[in-house]
Amino acid sequence: MTANLTKREIVLEIYEKTGFPQKEVVVTVQMALDIIMRALAEGRNAELRNFGVLEVQKRKSRIGRNPNKPAETVVIPERAVVKFKSGKILKQLIKKIDIARL
Repeated sequence: MTANLTKREIVLEIYEKTGFPQKEVVVTVQMALDIIMRALAEGRNAELRNFGVLEVQKRKSRIGRNPNKPAETVVIPERAVVKFKSGKILKQLIKKIDIARL
């Protein structure tokens, strides 16, 4: 399995492909992420064509159990969560993954 992609790797790849100063690339990447986070925090979805959609959804309240005290039930309150739905091109690329490598 390969390592996770980091923000630093994204910045370096953009820098290598464009030659823009790394400081500007860092600021630009962070601004894009901040805009997406702010939209999600406002309850808006973030649609990134061909990549996917980050959707804010409401998770219903439910009853859970504490694994250390199975007899005790706990009410888990409803809350907002972010779900990711991959876009058309990303779905096509993921179909080509060699599952044995994962």
